[in-house]
Amino acid sequence: MSNPSAIAAAPVATDIDPGIDAVVRKVAWRIMPLIMICYLFAFFDRINISFAKFQLQGDLGLSDTAYGLGASLFVVGYVLFEVPSNMFLYKVGARRWIARIMISWGLATAAMVFVTSEWQFYALRFLIGAMEAGFAPGVLYYLTLWFPASFRGRVTSLLFLASAFAGLIGAPVSGQILAHLEGVGGLRGWHWLFMLGGVPCVALGLVVLNQLKDRIDDAHWLTREEQALLRGSVAQAAPKDGGHSLLGAIKTPGFLTLGLVYFLIQVASYGLNFWAPHLIRSAGTQSPALIGWLTAVPYVCGAITMVLVGRLSDASGERRKFVAGLLVLAALGFVSAGWFDKNTVMLIVALGVMGAGVVAAIPAFWALPPKLVTGAGAAGGIALINTLGQLGGIVSPVMVGRIKDISGSTTPALYVIAGLALLCATIVMYGLPQALRNRE
Repeated sequence: MSNPSAIAAAPVATDIDPGIDAVVRKVAWRIMPLIMICYLFAFFDRINISFAKFQLQGDLGLSDTAYGLGASLFVVGYVLFEVPSNMFLYKVGARRWIARIMISWGLATAAMVFVTSEWQFYALRFLIGAMEAGFAPGVLYYLTLWFPASFRGRVTSLLFLASAFAGLIGAPVSGQILAHLEGVGGLRGWHWLFMLGGVPCVALGLVVLNQLKDRIDDAHWLTREEQALLRGSVAQAAPKDGGHSLLGAIKTPGFLTLGLVYFLIQVASYGLNFWAPHLIRSAGTQSPALIGWLTAVPYVCGAITMVLVGRLSDASGERRKFVAGLLVLAALGFVSAGWFDKNTVMLIVALGVMGAGVVAAIPAFWALPPKLVTGAGAAGGIALINTLGQLGGIVSPVMVGRIKDISGSTTPALYVIAGLALLCATIVMYGLPQALRNRE
């Protein structure tokens, strides 16, 4: 994975004590590797269903619409329990709650081994989403407690590198699992896929419980002087006029617009995550292992782009322009994927462009909400924005599956997603309040 030292490597225009760079680097090395590994498994838990698609559909007799519904039910469970989960996290502490989330979702994911019918598939996908609810916004909120605002573009990009690595590593590994563990122990390849995705999460949850700290003052590995410097730097950039409660966050101008923006970003993200293997197979590639390797391409491109954008956006402070530009790039990728749906080489190039835009847009976006909310408003508010965004994960798989069942092609859906990405870019540039623009 990426080097946590990169968080403090680039010069940033700030009046914060320059000594904070060394402290941030120390914190990053201490907590980011574990958080990134946890996030890697969280993202893999979301995309493994796309690799299991072909075997799972055949075994359970699912249509593309039914598969899309099952994929979306994960998000339904996630959405329903997202905000309550993060409010509990704020009350009981991030360490305990993140550990609980990881252990429970790991067990639920591994239980996919026992699915034998369509309705069991629906029920367990909903349960997995409910158990994982609150993890991503919980981690994002946790990072606001440890990193000053001027470092959050880079640290958020570093976190989301884990999602790119989930595709980069997970896609080829998934292909190998499906190809080589088929029939081992009397289990299908897709059974092994879910088991090997779930069981490690239980162990990671126990590590989180033992290793993470809830507060800067609890970090025994920082000196008192370092604790004071970090605590002051984190508090210095907190918004003074933003929502400090969930209700206050909702009333903050621009807050719900950010939810709409993230909804549209997630429509594009789930379009990539759930359908990339299908697009590659439809273009003529049949080998599960090769599909896995080719599916890694957009995540490689996304990883490179998010690192560059994280550093540049921290240096310039112009978060909105980077988010909008990445969404335009994503739209170009979706349109190109529709044009070249039968040409494998050009399709992979299109997926690379798509990944560079979609994958990098997510961490670039998450530097915006902390400009509006703080305290309980940040915990619940970030969760609510993520909840609104995750509705895109309900719409996108069902929409694409339904369009494919009706038209026999995913191409029209790719064009629709491209249009929504362009709409999102327009909202980011012209639809956010002046107050948020002034904080850039």
